Amino acid sequence: MAESSPYADDLRLAHVLADRVEQITMARFRADDLVVESKPDLTPVSDADRACEEAIRSQLARSRGRDAIVGEEFGTTGNSQRRWIIDPIDGTKNYVRGVPVWATLIGLVDGEDCVMGLVAAPALGRRWWAAKGAGAWTGRSLSQARQVRVSQVSRLQDASLSYSSLEGWREGGRGRAFLNLTSDLWRTRAYGDFWSYMLVAEGAVDIAAEPELELYDMAALVAIVEEAGGRFTSLEGQRGPWGGNAVASNALLHDEVLARLSPGA
Repeated sequence: MAESSPYADDLRLAHVLADRVEQITMARFRADDLVVESKPDLTPVSDADRACEEAIRSQLARSRGRDAIVGEEFGTTGNSQRRWIIDPIDGTKNYVRGVPVWATLIGLVDGEDCVMGLVAAPALGRRWWAAKGAGAWTGRSLSQARQVRVSQVSRLQDASLSYSSLEGWREGGRGRAFLNLTSDLWRTRAYGDFWSYMLVAEGAVDIAAEPELELYDMAALVAIVEEAGGRFTSLEGQRGPWGGNAVASNALLHDEVLARLSPGA
C-alpha cells in the first residue's frame, strides 16, 4: 500500500511516532494527577499535550533533522519546504474530561502540498493514514489495514453532516446559512474534531465543516480525505488547510455546500 508513495518512509516514521506518543497519552488519560492549565487563548493544555509534542520533536530531530516542525504547543522550528505539522492531542477538552474522542495528528507538508497524514486515536482503538498516491487506510498498523473511500451520496437531502459547535458559525456571520443548510440534510451530528473528517474519509459521513481552525488542526487530515477520494478546502474553496477553516466532503457535494455556506446565503 504505502510502498507506492515517495513518502512511504515518512508514513512508517509517523507510525513509529504514534506508537511512542500512545504510551504517553494512554498512561495519562483519566489519570487522577493530570495537570491541566489554560493557555493565553483560554483553551486547555495538559501535561500530556506538552510531553507528546516533546517526544515527537525529539524523534524528528534524530530522524528528519533537515525538516521543519510546526506544533501546537511549541511553535515552529527549522526552515524547510518539508514541514511536519503536529497536534499532540486534538480534542484536549475531551481528553481532560475522560471522553475517548481525541487523537494525535501528524501531517507532512511538502511545499504547499499535504503529502502524508496520520491520525491516531488510541482510546477508540483506531488509526487512519494516507500518503500521496497510495490511498487512505485505517487499522492498527501498516500490515493490518483496510482501505477507505468516501461515500457516493450526491444529493443534500440524502447527506449526513458532522460539525463541532454552532457558536463559531454565528460569530463568523454564517450562522443562518449553516442552520439553513442543516435543515435540508438527511442527518446532522456533532461528532467533532478529527473524527468528523475521518468519518468523511470512511464514507460514514458525507460532509464535515468547521468555521475556525488552525493549521495543526487540519494538516494531517487533508491527505487522508483526498486519498479517500474526497475534497478538503476552506470555506472560500481554497484547497488544503491554509484558509483558517474547513469543508471536507465526498467531492460530489462540495461545490453546493460551499455555495450554501457563503456569508450571504
